[in-house]
Amino acid sequence: MEQKFNVTGMTCSACSSKVEREVGKMSGINKVTVNLLTNSMQVDFDENITNNGEIIKTVIKAGYDASAVGAKNENSTDSYTPPKKLGENKEELAAFKKRIIISFAFLIPLMYVSMGSMFGAPLPFFLTGTENAIAFAFTQFLLCIPVLMVNHKYFSKGFGALLHRSPNMDSLIAVGSAAGLVYGIFAIYRMSYALGIGDMATVHKHHMDLYFESSAMILALINLGKYLEAKSKGKTSEALNKLIDLAPKTAFVERDGDIVEIPAQQVAAGDICIVKPGSSIPADGVVIEGETHIDEAAITGESIPVFKEKGANVIAATINKEGFIKIKANKVGSDTTFSQIIALVENASSTKAPIAKLADKIAGVFVPVVMTIALITAVGWLILGQSFEFALSNAISVLVISCPCALGLATPVAIMVGTGKGAENGILIKSGEALEVAHKVKTVVLDKTGTITEGKPKVTDIHPVGTDKSTLLQFAASIEAKSEHPLALAVCEKAASERLKLLKTDSFEAVSGKGIAAQIENDSYLAGNIRFMGENNIDISAVSPAVDSFAEQGKTPLIFAKNGSVMGVIAVADTLKANSREAIRDLTDMGIDVIMLTGDNQKTANGIGKELSVSRIIAEVLPQDKEKVITDLQKDGSTVAMVGDGINDAPALVRADVGIAIGNGTDVAIESADIILMHNDLYSVVTAIKLSKAVIKNIKENLFWAFFYNCLGIPLAAGVFYHSFGWSLNPMFGAAAMSFSSLFVVTNALRLKYFQVKNLKNIKQNEQTKEEKETIKMTTLKVNGMMCPMCKKHVEEALNAFEGVSAEVNLEAKEAKVSHPDTISPQELADAVTKAGYEVVGIE
Repeated sequence: MEQKFNVTGMTCSACSSKVEREVGKMSGINKVTVNLLTNSMQVDFDENITNNGEIIKTVIKAGYDASAVGAKNENSTDSYTPPKKLGENKEELAAFKKRIIISFAFLIPLMYVSMGSMFGAPLPFFLTGTENAIAFAFTQFLLCIPVLMVNHKYFSKGFGALLHRSPNMDSLIAVGSAAGLVYGIFAIYRMSYALGIGDMATVHKHHMDLYFESSAMILALINLGKYLEAKSKGKTSEALNKLIDLAPKTAFVERDGDIVEIPAQQVAAGDICIVKPGSSIPADGVVIEGETHIDEAAITGESIPVFKEKGANVIAATINKEGFIKIKANKVGSDTTFSQIIALVENASSTKAPIAKLADKIAGVFVPVVMTIALITAVGWLILGQSFEFALSNAISVLVISCPCALGLATPVAIMVGTGKGAENGILIKSGEALEVAHKVKTVVLDKTGTITEGKPKVTDIHPVGTDKSTLLQFAASIEAKSEHPLALAVCEKAASERLKLLKTDSFEAVSGKGIAAQIENDSYLAGNIRFMGENNIDISAVSPAVDSFAEQGKTPLIFAKNGSVMGVIAVADTLKANSREAIRDLTDMGIDVIMLTGDNQKTANGIGKELSVSRIIAEVLPQDKEKVITDLQKDGSTVAMVGDGINDAPALVRADVGIAIGNGTDVAIESADIILMHNDLYSVVTAIKLSKAVIKNIKENLFWAFFYNCLGIPLAAGVFYHSFGWSLNPMFGAAAMSFSSLFVVTNALRLKYFQVKNLKNIKQNEQTKEEKETIKMTTLKVNGMMCPMCKKHVEEALNAFEGVSAEVNLEAKEAKVSHPDTISPQELADAVTKAGYEVVGIE
C-alpha cells in the first residue's frame, strides 16, 4: 500500500536523504520518496511486513518527527478532511521574524563595538585601549549571548544530528558558530592571563580577533535567509492554493423534507443538493431540476460558462452562475473530481524527477565531506605556517558557505510550481518522472476518434438536387427520426438546430447496414448508401461527384430519394476539434513526429490526414493492436507519447513513455495515463510538452547554480586562491552567501509562474491579420421574447453559426452584443435571430 507521511525537523537535503535512506533500509519497503519542500514522505510498502507505526519509529530514530496522513474511512463521510493549503506556515514565519528582530537588535550594537573603531566611530572610554581589552571582549560576549540563545535550535538540532551520525546544514551552522564563540572565550582567558603578567603583546594580538561578531552574524544572516526562503517557498504552491480556496465550504441539502445547511464534506452520495446562483457545486452529481450556466474554469481552464440542464453532469467546486438547480450527489469527499485533482497535484509535487538522482546522491554525503574539508583547511593552514586565527577563520567560512539546501530545493520547487501551473490550466501531471520524460518526446501518437475529432458525427455538407437545403434537411430528419443510428441522430440534431419542424411518417422500415424506407403522406422516401439506392433502382448520377468528393474527404454520404428520384446527399463526419490543426502544426514545428492512429479504413483516414498534415497515418488498427504500434515505435529508439480517451487506449497509454488522457475520456484511460488533460482540447498536449521543457530547463538551471555555487564557494572559503590573488573570505560573508543561494534557487523556480499558455482563443487572435482585425465590427441587437437561459442559448447559437461571428447575449438587458466581419450585415444577423423565433426590435 501507499501512505503519505508528514515529516518535521528536516532543514536541508542531507536531512531528507537521511530519512529516505533509513526508511528505505526497512523490510517490506518497496519505494520511499522524501520531499524537502513539502516536508512530506511517500512510502510504498507491504502492509503484511511493516506498518505506519514502524515507519514513524524509524524516522524518529533518525532524529526527526513523523505522522501518517489519515486515509478516508470508506464507511464514513465525516472522516473526509478537505485539502489544506501548502507552503503557508504562519507560526514558522512568526518564529523566524521574532528571531531576526532579537538577533539584529543585539547584533547591531555588537558590530558597532567590535568594528566601529576601524571606521573611526567613537567608543566609551572603558572599551578603548589594550588596558580595557577584557571589558571590550566581555561586552561583545554579553551582546552575543542573546543571539545564541534565541537561535538555540540550530545548536540542538545540529549537534543532535551529529550524535545520530547524520550531520546536516544545522550541524554546519552550529559547528561554525560554536567554533567562533569558543575561540572568543578562549581569547578572553588568554588576554586575562596576559594582562596579569604584563604581556601586552599577547593582549594586542587577541584584542581585535575575537569572532563573537562572526558567531552572531552567522546566525542572524542564516535566519534572514531562511525567512526569505520560507516566504518564497510559500509562493511556489500559489496555483494549488487557489484551487484549494475554491473548495465548497457548505451545502444546502434536502433532509426529511427540510432544506438544511451542512459542511460540504458531510454531503453523502444520493443527497439532493440545492445550488443557488453564485454558489459552488458541493459534490459531483447530476442535475435533476433546473437550468443554468456553470463556470468550470477552475477544473478545465475553460473561461466560457457551460450550459447545464436536467440530466447534465456537474463537478464539485465549479460555480453556478445564474440559475437555480437541484443536483443529486453521486461522488462526494475525496472521490470528487476536484479532490482527485488536488491529490494528483500534491502527489506529483512529492515525487522526484530522475534528473534529481545525482543531486540526491551528493546531498547524502555532502555535509560530512564539507566538515572534512573544513578540518583539512584548518590543519593545512597551520602546517603552512599561518596563524591559528587565520586557519580557524577559513575553516568556519567553509562550514557556513556550503549550501546543501540549494541542492535539495533545486528539483522540488520547480516541480511544485510547474505542476501547479499545469493544474491552473487544466493539465494534471501525475509525477515528476512524467514531467521529465515529456520534454524528451520525439513522437506523439494521436488516437483519432475523440482525440483529434469530436467523437460524435455531425452534418458537414448538404447537397440538394431540385430542392433547397432546408427542405432536404427537413425531409431527411423526418425520415431518420425513428432511427437510433449515430448518423441519423446527427441529421436530426442539425434539423433541430435549424428549428425545422419534423413531418409525420406513416411507415418506417430500417434495412440493416443499408438504409431506411419511409412513407410521408402519399410519397415514398429512401435514405441510405449507394448500394441501397442501386438495389431500389435509383439513378444517383446527379449526386455521384458530390458522393465521391465527400468519401475522399473522409465523410459518410447519406443519399435521399423521393418517389424514385434522388433528392440530394447529406455528408456526415466525425468533425475535427476546433484546434486540432493548430495543435498538430505546432507539434510538427517543435520537431515532433505526429502519427494518427485509427481503426477507420485507409480511405477515410487519408481524408482526415490530408486536412491535418500529420507525419504518418496508421489505419485499420484493431484496439488490441494499438499497444503493439507503440512498442514498434519505441524499438526504433523514439520517446513516444500516446494521446487517447477510450478504454481500448489504456494498454497503449501504459506502454507509451508518456500516456496522455483527454479529460472527457473513460476512467480506465485516465487511470492509465501519466498526464491528464481536463478539457477536451488537443492543444493542451502542446502546452503540456512545452511546460515540461520549461520545468526541466529550470531544474537544470537550479542544479547548475547549486553545483557551481558550492564548487566555487567552498574553495574560496578554504583560501585556495589566497596565495595567488590574496582572496580570503570572512565567515560573515560566507553566511550571507549561503543564505541567499537557496533563495536564488526558489526565486528562479518562481519564474515558471509566468509560463505563457497558448489557447484556442489566442491562436485565432494571433492568426488574424491586421486587415482582418480592422474589418471587424460591433453590433448590438435588441431582442424581445427571451425568457430563460435556453432562450439565451438559442439566440447565441443562431448568431454564432455565422463564420467569424462572436456573440454574447445578456438576458437581463434583452440584448445581444455581436462581433462580426463587415461582410456580414447587421440585418443578416437580425434575420437569423428572427428565424430562431425571437423579435429584433432594435439594431445599434
